[in-house]
Amino acid sequence: MADFPLFPFDAVLFDCDGVLVDSEPITNRVLTEMLGELGWQLSVEEAMQIFVGKAVRDEAALIEARTGFAITADWLMQFRARRNEALDRELVAIDGAASAVRALYASLNGRIAVASGADRIKVELQLVKAGILDCFEGRISSGHETPRNKPYPDVYLAAAASLGVEPQRCAVVDDTVTGVTAGVASGATVFGYCPKELSHSSATALHGAGAVHVFRDMADLPALLAGWRGVQG
Repeated sequence: MADFPLFPFDAVLFDCDGVLVDSEPITNRVLTEMLGELGWQLSVEEAMQIFVGKAVRDEAALIEARTGFAITADWLMQFRARRNEALDRELVAIDGAASAVRALYASLNGRIAVASGADRIKVELQLVKAGILDCFEGRISSGHETPRNKPYPDVYLAAAASLGVEPQRCAVVDDTVTGVTAGVASGATVFGYCPKELSHSSATALHGAGAVHVFRDMADLPALLAGWRGVQG
């Protein structure tokens, strides 16, 4: 990063699921198992098409409409416990994510943050598994702790505020239409990550939601952001 002394952003805000960790197939497998127990039979691929980028609790009305079961706090607690057990056993980082995070952390003197729609316990567990919690300690914002979750901008606004940076001076990295919509609404410059379309929104959809550029390799992110001059890509 020494080749880019004038970094064009004051901070970088990361989504977590699908950007830093490959969690969606694991989470949605657990979700399909539990929805199946309620009578809604879905494949993991079908569940990801419905739920990726969204908090399960925010889809309670849909689940009730398909199962006749009213989602309770106890059911959500059971889901999170089973999900977290699976993540703890199986989760791996997105290829290139750890090195990209550490490069940007160094370039921005620590001004990076996570802004996730997931609950804090899940986010912290995943950052530990990815080996990068130390880069984000004290700079984690959860959509479960803001007035509104993604696609509203609240969690990205909270993340920018935690760094003392104006959101308009931030780059956001997200992989779903829900998250890109939230980042754009916050005023940030949003970069879409789409290594493949399963588990992530398509490149076309990310552009349509307002991403200024869509990239496929997390290892490319530090140079992409450092060299950004506002050209659509």
